[in-house]
Amino acid sequence: MTLRVAVQMDPLETININGDSSFALMEKAQQRGYSVLHYDVKSLALDEGRLTAWAAPVEVRREAGNHYTAQDRRKIDLVKDVDVVLMRQDPPFDLSYITATFLLERLQGQTLVVNDPASVRNAPEKVFVLDFAHFMPPTLIARRIEDVREFHAKHPGDLVMKPLHGNGGKAVVRIPADGSNLGALCELFDNAWVEPHMFQPFLPDISLGDKRIVLVDGEIAGAINRRPGAGEFRSNLAAGGSAEATTLTAREEEICVAMGPELKRRGLVFVGIDVIGGKWLTEINVTSPTGILAIDRFNGTDTPGLIWDAIERRLAGMRR
Repeated sequence: MTLRVAVQMDPLETININGDSSFALMEKAQQRGYSVLHYDVKSLALDEGRLTAWAAPVEVRREAGNHYTAQDRRKIDLVKDVDVVLMRQDPPFDLSYITATFLLERLQGQTLVVNDPASVRNAPEKVFVLDFAHFMPPTLIARRIEDVREFHAKHPGDLVMKPLHGNGGKAVVRIPADGSNLGALCELFDNAWVEPHMFQPFLPDISLGDKRIVLVDGEIAGAINRRPGAGEFRSNLAAGGSAEATTLTAREEEICVAMGPELKRRGLVFVGIDVIGGKWLTEINVTSPTGILAIDRFNGTDTPGLIWDAIERRLAGMRR
């Protein structure tokens, strides 16, 4: 199958080709003979029902500092000129991101968008995961300090506090068991974000790592374990964590089996979930998941190929 692919993502010059999943998907698309275009989400325009973007045909290569060539940008019609849109720009998951999902949702039935934009909008990482709360540690989403103190009293010990729509481990903080910095941190978060915040008991098993498991169209594709760096409790690779090979526990397989059909039903083709201690589900990443290059390096697998296989199957189903 020959496809025309438009990739909505951050500027190509800013990416790390050794870790960027979007780059890996573009590279695999080229190997399959697909044509690839790149555009910035800010260039989307809707004119009397016609959704367009200002896009450049690109070629990518695995050469640091010389990893892509782009032709002149031109206006493209995301129905007439494109078969697939990959929505791959990084969060924050804010009104700009949400607006892009509303615009891309208008392509339904004409151009396949991966992941499905309506499902991305309705499944933010730290909210969608609550549908599977029986696999999670105790969790509070709240803004009032009184609610937080009540939760802390029920779960004495250190707490972890996170922005509800954060990413990459940014602004994830640890509150000591005595709660000495709880009030100050709640004030800080309240001033920075208008939405509630997430609180969970600190899980000591994080020292052993935080497993990133990738699912492709609801099926397990592979996993890596991410260990925190020196002096850190955050294991995100963007926060200094390191990756290592791993296998899945029976509990992790149970989690994947439980959520797989729902991911597939929602059109969430490329998903990364995070599990601590082999049993505690903490996030379901659907906006711009990462980790496939590390998984493939350790396992000798071809996760970009699995993703494109799933996309081709979905396209074939659309065109019947």
